[in-house]
Amino acid sequence: MQPDDLSKQISFIKEIDKIKYIQRKTKLFNSDRPENDAEHSWHLAMMTIVLAEHADTPIDVLKVVKMVLIHDIVEIDAGDTFIYDTTKSHTNTDNELMAAKRIFGLLPGEQADEFIAIWEEFEAGETNEAKFAKSMDRLEPLLQNTSNDGGTWKEFDVDYQQVYEKKKVIQDGSTSLWKYAENLINESVEKGILKKKKSS
Repeated sequence: MQPDDLSKQISFIKEIDKIKYIQRKTKLFNSDRPENDAEHSWHLAMMTIVLAEHADTPIDVLKVVKMVLIHDIVEIDAGDTFIYDTTKSHTNTDNELMAAKRIFGLLPGEQADEFIAIWEEFEAGETNEAKFAKSMDRLEPLLQNTSNDGGTWKEFDVDYQQVYEKKKVIQDGSTSLWKYAENLINESVEKGILKKKKSS
């Protein structure tokens, strides 16, 4: 450990406190208070630990936990893009990569490289760990919106097809969790908290 490594790590720890101020569109369970990115990341980490047995393939749980805790830190610089916002780019990888390099670059070299690599692995979504991490990331807001009688679906006029398309990524990490999620989506339509577009 280099003499200034600790000071770099403390600088990083102070910087990521900003994630607590980034509000998401989704609300807390049974609540009208928006969730912030720190709460979201913590919840995904707990979900990973609790639901790991449902992964379709063996996963390194610690690596997935790191992924879900790290994945939204770039939003300190790049901001949060609502998943159903059709006016914004959802592949703003250049800005996000710049953010990753700046924020994780506060850490000592080896740690910085590890965090950037984990963030890039999550974004690529190709490894078993990244697929399961993305399953967690898509499942949590679904659980929130069903607890809030439609939540952001109603607030932003999101329909069944949009939800289905965004949530089917869950099946890449877990067939059983996707089956559960798919049932929730269909039940939401039956309950009238998620609408289907009328065919013309």
